[in-house]
Amino acid sequence: MIETDLLIIGAGPTGLFTVFEAGLLKMKCHLIDSLPQPGGQLTEIYPKKPIYDIPGYPVVMAGELVDNLMEQIKPFNPGFTLGESAVTIEETDDHCFIVTTDKGTQHKAPSVAIAGGLGVFTPRKPPIEGLTEFEEKGVDYIVRDPEKYRGKRVVISGGGDSALDWTVFLADVASEVSLVHRRTSFRGHLDTVDKVHELAQNGKVKLITNAEVVDVHGQSELDRLTIKVKGAEDLSMECDHWLPLFGLTPTLGPIGDWGLEIEKNAIVVDNATDYRTNREGIYAIGDVNTYPGKLKLILCGFHEATIMVQSGFKRAFPDKKLSFKYTTVMGGVGSLE
Repeated sequence: MIETDLLIIGAGPTGLFTVFEAGLLKMKCHLIDSLPQPGGQLTEIYPKKPIYDIPGYPVVMAGELVDNLMEQIKPFNPGFTLGESAVTIEETDDHCFIVTTDKGTQHKAPSVAIAGGLGVFTPRKPPIEGLTEFEEKGVDYIVRDPEKYRGKRVVISGGGDSALDWTVFLADVASEVSLVHRRTSFRGHLDTVDKVHELAQNGKVKLITNAEVVDVHGQSELDRLTIKVKGAEDLSMECDHWLPLFGLTPTLGPIGDWGLEIEKNAIVVDNATDYRTNREGIYAIGDVNTYPGKLKLILCGFHEATIMVQSGFKRAFPDKKLSFKYTTVMGGVGSLE
C-alpha cells in the first residue's frame, strides 16, 4: 500500500501545482491519474494550444506549461500512479482514506484532493447527419497540431475561449480563417474578443455571427459547409477544415459514487473556507468543483490548491504548528529538498 501525506487525484496543472504548494509545507504527495502521463487535458488533448492567462507568460503553450510545472515540483519528489483510475474510497478508523484504483493499487492518506484525472472527456458534437464520415477527414473537435492547418482554409465554430483562442492563433497559420457563431456576443475573455474583432476589421478573419453550420459536404474528405444565417440565405462555404469547438463534456466516473454532493456533473465545495466537500478530509479543486462565482481557469485552480493544502497540513500533522512563509524567506525551493 502506498502511504502519503496528501493524495491527489488528477495530475493536470492544478494537481501538479498542489504538489508544489504542499511541498513548501514539507508534505509528501502522491498523484493518481487515468492517463499514462502527467498534464491532464493539456498533454493529452491540446499540448500545442496557446494559453494567454498564466501570470508572467504573455503566451505559453499547454505542453510547455506542463513541463515547467513538472520541473517546479521535482525537488519534492512526488509519487505517481499513472494509467489507473481511482475507483473506491474507504475511511479508516484512524481518520485516513484508502483509495483503490481499477488495477487494485491501494493508497492511504489523511486527506484526498480531487483535482480531475477523471479520464473521459467527450467533445460536444453538433447534430449534423453524416458528420462522423468526415471526422479526421477535415472535421476536428480538438486541435492537436496547428501545423496541420498551415496554408489551409479553416472554419471555426464556437463562441468560447477555445474557439476564440484558436481563431487568433490560426490567423497567422492558415490561409483563411472564418469564425461562425450562433450569437453576436462571445463568452470568452474580453481581450481575446477584441483581438478577434480587430483581426476581422483587418481582413485576417471572416466573422459570421447569428449563424451555424448545418451541413457538411465532400467526397473522401470535407470540402464545403452549408451555413445557416439568421434572416438571410444559407451560405455555401468552401473549406479544407472545420473545427466545431463547443467544448468537452467530462464525466465524474466512479468518483460520482463517493457520497459527495454533485451539481451539474461537478463537485460542490465550500469556497469560503478551503474547498472542502461535504465529506471531511476530501477536497475538490480545479475544474472538477463548483461554487457560486466559479471560473474554470487554470489560474483559479492554482489559487484553490494554495488554500486547500493549508487544511491538508493540519490533517497530516495535527500536532504541528503551521507557519506560513514566503519562498524568498525560505531561501528558495531548493533549500526544502
